[in-house]
Amino acid sequence: MSQGETFLESAPAGQFGSDVPEVKSRSRLGVVVTGVLGGSLVALYAVAAPFVTPALRKVCLPFVPATTAQVQNVLTALRARSGTLVDIGSGDGRIVIAAAKRGFQASGFELNPWLVWYSRYKAWREGVRRSTSFHISDLWKVSFAQYSNVVIFGVPQMMEQLELKLARELPSTAKVVACRFPFPTWVPEDTTGEGIDTVWVYDAETFKSCPQPGMARKMTPEREGTPESHK
Repeated sequence: MSQGETFLESAPAGQFGSDVPEVKSRSRLGVVVTGVLGGSLVALYAVAAPFVTPALRKVCLPFVPATTAQVQNVLTALRARSGTLVDIGSGDGRIVIAAAKRGFQASGFELNPWLVWYSRYKAWREGVRRSTSFHISDLWKVSFAQYSNVVIFGVPQMMEQLELKLARELPSTAKVVACRFPFPTWVPEDTTGEGIDTVWVYDAETFKSCPQPGMARKMTPEREGTPESHK
């Protein structure tokens, strides 16, 4: 009897046959686990990507939520104000919702539709749906003439063009609050906070009475000048 024959005789009956289904079972389990993990990652990206990368921008700017201090500084800057308020680049709506709770009729303009829908849901959940509105729109295609208070979380490359637009459209009684970056030529009447939480307050009567650099030239804003989304 050969060595191979001795081994086969001494092996328990059915040992090799039982290993085959076990290997197949492990293989199927691996495929299922891989599929579940892959599907989960795709779903997570589909949900998170619109919040991280605002839509329809030539140069994508990240969704950067406003800090609690920034929200409070905006409200402090407008503590003596009332009426209509617009937040340009409203992100997830927290400035609009906070303003509505202070008695403003507040609106937000945001390019990212996911953030707009989320803002509407938050406003409903916070009980201020009737005093808020959120719009999917490019700021350069909207007139802000109806608003007496403007909040903007912008970026440096858009602020000069925005000066021209707001100076033309806003009533002389309006106030403008700039967050993170000040306007390049306007002189603020007040500042609140410090560091990245600083907000600059501008009086429309003042900046409308001053000659605006470049006012005569045609305004042709670039898409990369779209405001930063914030919370």
